[in-house]
Amino acid sequence: MNKIVPKRDLNNDTEAMIEDDDDISQPDTKRIRVETSANSSSDLYLDTINRHMLDFDFEKVCSVSLSNLNVYACLVCGKYFQGRGRQSHAYFHSLHEDHHVFINLHTLKVYVLPDGYEVKDPSLDDIRYVLHPTFTKEQPGFVGLNNVKANDYVNVIIQALAHIPPLRDFFILQNFETRSQLVQRFSTLVRKIWNPRAFKGQVSPHELLQEIVNASNKKFKLAEQSDPLEFLSWFLNTLHKDLGGTKKQNSSIIHKIFQGEVKVEEQPVVAKEDADDDDRLLFDVDREISVKTFPFLFLTLNLPAPPLFKDEVEKNIIPQVALTAILAKYDGRNAHESAGTLKRFQLTQLPNYIIFHIKRFTKNNWSEEKNPTIVNFPIKNIDMSDYLANPDEEKFNTHYDLIANICHEGKPGKGNGIYKVHVQHRGKDQWYQIQDLIVEEINAQMIFLSESYIQIWERKRQDLH
Repeated sequence: MNKIVPKRDLNNDTEAMIEDDDDISQPDTKRIRVETSANSSSDLYLDTINRHMLDFDFEKVCSVSLSNLNVYACLVCGKYFQGRGRQSHAYFHSLHEDHHVFINLHTLKVYVLPDGYEVKDPSLDDIRYVLHPTFTKEQPGFVGLNNVKANDYVNVIIQALAHIPPLRDFFILQNFETRSQLVQRFSTLVRKIWNPRAFKGQVSPHELLQEIVNASNKKFKLAEQSDPLEFLSWFLNTLHKDLGGTKKQNSSIIHKIFQGEVKVEEQPVVAKEDADDDDRLLFDVDREISVKTFPFLFLTLNLPAPPLFKDEVEKNIIPQVALTAILAKYDGRNAHESAGTLKRFQLTQLPNYIIFHIKRFTKNNWSEEKNPTIVNFPIKNIDMSDYLANPDEEKFNTHYDLIANICHEGKPGKGNGIYKVHVQHRGKDQWYQIQDLIVEEINAQMIFLSESYIQIWERKRQDLH
């Protein structure tokens, strides 16, 4: 039995902090790899493991030194400690608290301390799997995400993206050890969302949130609600860049999935005498019309302005508009005036997954306003051919099905409302409404009654490439 070593201050002991797993000198004890059996579990303290105390969703840093180098988790109390040598925090924790089983959070190897034995036992496989889920095929799963402080705007985007099959499969099946921390932590979170052997019915996005704060230079914060559209735009573009994407088409999985192309025609507005509003929105064929094409990751759809003055009856009526009506912005015929310029939009290339931003919020110098108009839409089979410049040349199906719907409830302004997301369980053909930790079934017919803000539509699967 090892002699108990008195406590010491390790915070300034660099050597103890970064001691390597294989550099542990114990003169009186030979380190051996143990193949355990059911009879030996109590001898190796495996019966002291408390799975209810284990939570691998938080940032993997030592609870004493706050370092992320060579970190172990105590499988008895769940705390993180650095190193396992004789001068390490994990070693002293095993002596003082009588906790003996530790797992390396990177290598997934399990050791008994203070003796330093490595333990290989099938009963530990579930812990390794929860710490680092691995997949070979699609795994169904719907879980809630913790709202750490005010991160509901992040949660709905993560849930929506995690239910896009090619994106989910990419981040589940690929190895991202050489990629950025943002890519690695998003991959880990997607794996946990789809983990069929999880200990709990919810997952904490804490590690990813911490990296979002860092990578965005605190543009997005834990304690302050932000706009999910702004976050989605930043997140997709940052993932694209961190995955080696460039301006070239299909240079990352993000562009392969979401990028389309739109043609924009522009012409300066020239004031004419006796011209009415309809005449102002007509292009003058005798003057030059600028034509350019631009890539896009999402399309903005403008809602009609709600009535300014309502009588008693109108106050009880919620304005409604069809999705096809606001999509007419991209039919290449309807012109729109902006900053003294006429513009016409038409799609030239459809992505496999198309994101709609329903412009519900407007800001001015004094306040933020919300348009309460309800958008009516079918769940399946919207036809985008009416908005293509050359529909006959389109090689793939132009029909799309809804796969994610993000809505806002409450008043406008940071912290005044909440965001929810609707996603579909394909195996059951059942829709779910998820608000942070709350996951509940919802009838598909009820989805369009929500104040939709962001939608993701999938090209009919039989024609996906």
